[in-house]
Amino acid sequence: MFLQLCTVILVLSGLGKAHVDPDINLALQGRPTQSSLDSYLGNAINAVDGNPSTNCNLGSCSITTAEQEPWWRLDLLRSFRVVTVSVTNRMDCCTETLNEAVILIGDSLENNGKSNARCGVVRSIGPGETQHFACNGMPGRYVTVVIPDRYASLALAEVTVFGSEHYH
Repeated sequence: MFLQLCTVILVLSGLGKAHVDPDINLALQGRPTQSSLDSYLGNAINAVDGNPSTNCNLGSCSITTAEQEPWWRLDLLRSFRVVTVSVTNRMDCCTETLNEAVILIGDSLENNGKSNARCGVVRSIGPGETQHFACNGMPGRYVTVVIPDRYASLALAEVTVFGSEHYH
C-alpha cells in the first residue's frame, strides 16, 4: 500500500512521468527513410546525423532522385508533442528545390505520411540557411518533408526535431 501511495504521489507531482529534455534533438534517435535514393551519398540518415555540413558532395545530405512529390520521413519511434522542426538547406547546388517544401507531423503512414497535419512551409530558403518552424506541440510519431505537386529532387542537409512526451 505504501509503495502504491508513493507511486501516485510521484505521478501526480510530475516526477513519475517520463520526460524528454527540450534541449535534446529527437531526430538523432529516430529512423529516417525517403522516397528514393539519388546516389550512395544521399542516404536518408544523412539529414539527421548531427553533421552541420551543407555540402552534399561530401555525403552530408539526404537526396532523392528527381520524381513527382519526393518525400523524406523521420520515424520518432513513438508519438511526441513536436515543438520545433528546423530544416537546413544544402549550399553546393540546386538550392531552390527546397522552396515550397511542406513539413507534416502526425501518427499516420497513410500516403507515406503526406496525409498528416501541416506544421509549416519552406516558402524560400537560401543556400546553407536553416529555418525553424514552430509546431506548437503538434502530436505525432512521424515528421515528413515533402515537395508537393511538382517533379523535383529533395535534398536536406540537416533536420532537427525538438519536443516532449505525448501522453494519450
